[in-house]
Amino acid sequence: MRARLALAVSGQACELREVVLRNKPQGLLQASPKATVPVLVLADGRVLDQSLDIMRWALTQHDPARWLAPSEGTEADMLALIADCDGHFKQALDRCKYPSRYPEADAPAARKQAVEWLQGLEARLTQHAFLFGDHAALADMAIAPFVRQFAGIEITWWDAQPWPHLQAWLAQWQASNLFESVMHKLPAWADGTEGAPFPHRADAAG
Repeated sequence: MRARLALAVSGQACELREVVLRNKPQGLLQASPKATVPVLVLADGRVLDQSLDIMRWALTQHDPARWLAPSEGTEADMLALIADCDGHFKQALDRCKYPSRYPEADAPAARKQAVEWLQGLEARLTQHAFLFGDHAALADMAIAPFVRQFAGIEITWWDAQPWPHLQAWLAQWQASNLFESVMHKLPAWADGTEGAPFPHRADAAG
């Protein structure tokens, strides 16, 4: 999702192919032996197969919403918070969302780890409307999809938490035209078929 967000807001036209990972097309395996999504094959033949790399590539081409230029902090500061999300928080998220995959995990401890990390976001958002100032930036768009996953595990519990700023931040993002534009579900792609043109119309303000 976060790769699609950056491609959409930057207006980088591409061909979108929906992949079902339990039935991986040969074209995916040829493009990236890692065989996970997302994978972006550039016109010059280079392959980007990390979502954050795709985001940064797209935004270096065109960054109309200034996602790489937060009003507070630096790009390096944002990357540090994203790395913590992708490591510390994502580990806890996976153990809460997919307990059958981690039978050895301590579920209450995983939730506690996630909650403590999210409390840090709540503290940030008491100072500004977004994680790094007064407009949405790379950190917001890279982190929001994972917060959305966590909120969706048990939405009644999420709504009951004392995190008004974090809850409002997530709700605002989910109500945006940009979010809606990247959520279109396509038929599964098969080898030998064309993808769909992307992006759809997006609200560059996020």
